[in-house]
Amino acid sequence: MTKPQDKLRGWAAARRAILSGLRFTSLRLRLVVVFGLVALTAAVSASGIAYWLNREAVLTRTQDAVLRDFQQEMQNRAGVLPASPTQDELQHTAGQMAASSQRFSVLLVAEDGSGRTVVGNSGALDTFSLADVPKSLRTAVGRQQSITSNNKYPYHLYWQRIIDGDKPYLVAGTKVIGGGPAGYMLKSLEPEEKDLNSLAWSLGIATGLALIGSALLAQAAATTVLKPVQRLGIAARRLGEGKLDTRLRVSGTDELADLARTFNHTAEALETRVADMSARDEASRRFVADMSHELRTPLTAITAVTEILEEELDAETGSIDPMIEPAVKLVVSETRRLNSLVENLMEVTRFDAGTARLVLDNVDIADQITACIDARAWLDAVELDAERGIMSLLDPRRLDVILANLIGNALKHGGSPVRVSVRASDDAAADADLLIEVQDHGPGIPEDVLPHVFDRFYKASASRPRSEGSGLGLSIALENAHIHGGEITAANSPKGGAVFTLRLPRDPSALTETPAEPNGANVDGESV
Repeated sequence: MTKPQDKLRGWAAARRAILSGLRFTSLRLRLVVVFGLVALTAAVSASGIAYWLNREAVLTRTQDAVLRDFQQEMQNRAGVLPASPTQDELQHTAGQMAASSQRFSVLLVAEDGSGRTVVGNSGALDTFSLADVPKSLRTAVGRQQSITSNNKYPYHLYWQRIIDGDKPYLVAGTKVIGGGPAGYMLKSLEPEEKDLNSLAWSLGIATGLALIGSALLAQAAATTVLKPVQRLGIAARRLGEGKLDTRLRVSGTDELADLARTFNHTAEALETRVADMSARDEASRRFVADMSHELRTPLTAITAVTEILEEELDAETGSIDPMIEPAVKLVVSETRRLNSLVENLMEVTRFDAGTARLVLDNVDIADQITACIDARAWLDAVELDAERGIMSLLDPRRLDVILANLIGNALKHGGSPVRVSVRASDDAAADADLLIEVQDHGPGIPEDVLPHVFDRFYKASASRPRSEGSGLGLSIALENAHIHGGEITAANSPKGGAVFTLRLPRDPSALTETPAEPNGANVDGESV
């Protein structure tokens, strides 16, 4: 079954992939948005300029044609009217002028023989009247200008564009030179407006198509540019996962190709370096293992001799010379220490080589702790707070190693009594983790020592480089906790003293029972 560590690693990898995908999508989106904005700006600018130019061209062309025709009609028809025309004459002439090719409405204003103002119109465009002519235009038409070298005529043609009822019109006016009537013209620009609206719609559709085209182009460009980046990201993740043989396919001579070559060179150098370090590490572990095995044979003989010497020291006959008794005691002590160190080194090499295995059994935690304390004669110095019946599937020998190291370290460097308590974690689940706390009543662990208490061969005080321990006990305890899927943490209690907390999972599915490995090490308590 899947271990919790594998589940966590899988979840972390999936989360990294999702985040990487989001970042990749975000970069793609930014490229598409930038391309779209550039295309939109260019299309809108081009369409606006084109619309403005076409609008001016259309209106100017229509306006010039209408004004030219109106001016011609004023000369040909209104100019032949008598000085004091009647309304019928004005009406008839206005109708003739409106029948021109431009189809505009005409309004003629003059004075009859009695000095009364008479008006005649063509009757088109809802009966065109003087009220439809802007006052400023009427004023300009009726104003007589001085004749100069630059101005040969007293009256000129004036025009203006107006909006009436949301419809555009061109209105113009002039007066016949020599005392003739004043004429006004009204021309609807609605057909031109429709043409311009059609042009605006066409330019808008063209702008939309340009925007869509730019988005597709940006997508293609983003795919071309970001695909190598995506491959580089995948390769980097594989490299980070330890797959040092990962390489990128290099194609082209651009900057991305140079980046891929650099990545390949880096990965190759890293693979070579890691292979060399692995070979050296393997050789070092093999050396330690071989050395430990080689030392066991002479140590067995030396141990046997030291046991005999120790028996002689304890004998009532006093066969050992008092002069050499201290030396014998030193040999016995150092032999035991060396024997423990060799066993610890062999255990460490198993952890480093990944050959350490569990021999699982369903044990009562309280009974296991009691057995560990009783075997080392610590009953008077240790207080146990554990209910019987708390069962857990674990390796009893390795749990004994962990407890022996934690309790022995507390007794040696802390203060009595040492309290060992067992409880479940705060999780209310039935398979909640098991917590075993070992607390002493000593001065606690210095803050600068806390991060290193589980380091190999680390000793809190440089002034005591030699001690009964090897400096490997707590690191071996931590490795034994890890192989169970657990953890050990060290801290200082607010009430004083150090607290080591062992957390072990109680879920049997997280562990796999394996046969016992040969030469199993039985590690006693060690110091930091």
